[in-house]
Amino acid sequence: MKSWGKLAELEAGMAELATPMRVYAVAGRFTEPDPDLPELAARVRALLTAVAADEAWRRFLPAYAPPSVPGVCAALEPLEPPEAAALLAEVASVDLVWPSHRHLPAAAAERAARRVVSALGPEGSWWTNHDAGCGAVNGLTPLFDSLLAGTDGEHFVLALQIADD
Repeated sequence: MKSWGKLAELEAGMAELATPMRVYAVAGRFTEPDPDLPELAARVRALLTAVAADEAWRRFLPAYAPPSVPGVCAALEPLEPPEAAALLAEVASVDLVWPSHRHLPAAAAERAARRVVSALGPEGSWWTNHDAGCGAVNGLTPLFDSLLAGTDGEHFVLALQIADD
């Protein structure tokens, strides 16, 4: 698949997973040569900065400054590619505070998530702020947040759900 076609496919899939003021979902292409986790963490930090500036969240995050790139790296846990689609669908569809509330129908979120993970490819690397070993979440904000980030070394996708109580 041509790189521009892949980017368009990733952007379209992530747009399907976004919910205004709740689930921020983006796709892009790295500009740095040989990007790795620090470059992905920089994209996460940029997304956190955009969320904090969003009028919907500004009042909840008045003095918030996103973690540094090393701080974001420290909050991320690797995720096996086969688990990425399920977590991406969950981040996009299940409310963090009220799990019975759905941002998207489960089937639609699962289809879009599978397409995104497939487009990024089997060699993609995935990261989350969920610690599967103990069930905790390494929060990136003072609110409730859930992040999934993936990259194939050229493109990246980020899905961030944020909620207040």
